Amino acid sequence: MSRIESIQKQIRGLTPKELAHLRDWFLEFDWEAWDRQLERDSRAGKFDSVVRKVLEDHAAGRTTRLRRTEALKQSAPLLD
Repeated sequence: MSRIESIQKQIRGLTPKELAHLRDWFLEFDWEAWDRQLERDSRAGKFDSVVRKVLEDHAAGRTTRLRRTEALKQSAPLLD
């Protein structure tokens, strides 16, 4: 049995409460890994050309202000 198969078997044996806890932990773990990758990519300049294009388009008036929902305003008040 592979390591992954062993982990899968153990996960199948979790109680609903344990599974919920694992899910919460894994989501946070995964988001942190994603954040680290984005930081590495950003420091490496992988987004520079896209950012430059977006800023040029905005400066030339080729962008449209997005309408925000009330829910988004509450979750991201600093964007106002």
